[in-house]
Amino acid sequence: MAVPFFIGNFAAIMKEVIIEDAELRQVAAKGMDAFVGAFIQAIKDAIGGELTAETLGELNSDQVTLLAWDVLHEEVMDGGFVQLIHNGYGPFIFKNPFAKAVKLWGMRELSKLVYDAHTLYNKYHEQLEQECTDEEFMALFEQFPEFDDMDDEFVEKEEEWTEMIARYIDEHIERFASVR
Repeated sequence: MAVPFFIGNFAAIMKEVIIEDAELRQVAAKGMDAFVGAFIQAIKDAIGGELTAETLGELNSDQVTLLAWDVLHEEVMDGGFVQLIHNGYGPFIFKNPFAKAVKLWGMRELSKLVYDAHTLYNKYHEQLEQECTDEEFMALFEQFPEFDDMDDEFVEKEEEWTEMIARYIDEHIERFASVR
């Protein structure tokens, strides 16, 4: 899957992302995962659910960073950095200022992990991005054990990082959506 880069100029006219106050209260009561998820869903809804160069250009940098977090989170929690790269998300995460953005959000450990994974991405991405059978894909995990510690760190810190993202959203809510 080709995912666009988000480096560059953003459109002058931004998509309005709206989240209802009642929904926000409900998801906040359910916890940080639901809270963060509601903003991710509202952003996806505003852009028609598809990540393209055009739709990403209609969002601000915080909204794009949150969508990048969602991709990183879903892929790494499901199959690690090997899966993320194999599924074509490497450029979206590693060739864009995602690591810098989360560092600006106060998430230095996540930023460092992404920079470290970027080094391995540069080294192995051509091999990992090759089309392969399910059996060949499963063998990739054995062929590239350098990612194992990074995958483990992500899983171990995921809850803490989700909490930090929820706090950042809450403190900068206007950067993510209009609450009505």
